[in-house]
Amino acid sequence: MQKKVLILSSSPRVKGNTDLLCDMFAKGAADAGHEVEKISLNQKKIGYCQACAACRKNGGTCILGDDGQEIVEKLVASDVFVLASPVYYSSISGQLKTLIDRTYSHTSDIHDKTAYFILASGAKTKEGVAGAVSDFRGFLENLKNVREGGVIYGTGAYYLGDIQNHPALKEAYEMGKSI
Repeated sequence: MQKKVLILSSSPRVKGNTDLLCDMFAKGAADAGHEVEKISLNQKKIGYCQACAACRKNGGTCILGDDGQEIVEKLVASDVFVLASPVYYSSISGQLKTLIDRTYSHTSDIHDKTAYFILASGAKTKEGVAGAVSDFRGFLENLKNVREGGVIYGTGAYYLGDIQNHPALKEAYEMGKSI
């Protein structure tokens, strides 16, 4: 059965390590016959949640009127989503955290899905990115019936291009293909 797969890449670097992992996941999912859309958050205008709760009063529409609203709606409409981030100071990127905060009025609408995580980091071990994995899982805890499908660990990839020939590239493709 064809699924709608949404990949949210939060890397500020186009064709950076995180982005390349996303591309491989997308290729695997597309090769398996799924509909895939990748959004680079850094290329979108996404403002910070103002905690005004206006979205809760007006059917989920944010007062900011930026790209965040459309992206959240695509997240709601997806069957599978991928959250991808470089790891900064043991956490996810600000771009991704900003978007996660913008899901506030839609957390009950994001349900019955599978979520995957993609991380790229200069840290050499999985333990070195545990804080970022915790950030992802903390988001999922606030959603209903969203299952974690897997984590791609692009560890040891600090500089641009370090992910080339990394086993995580193949893992990303295979995980995408296994949806």
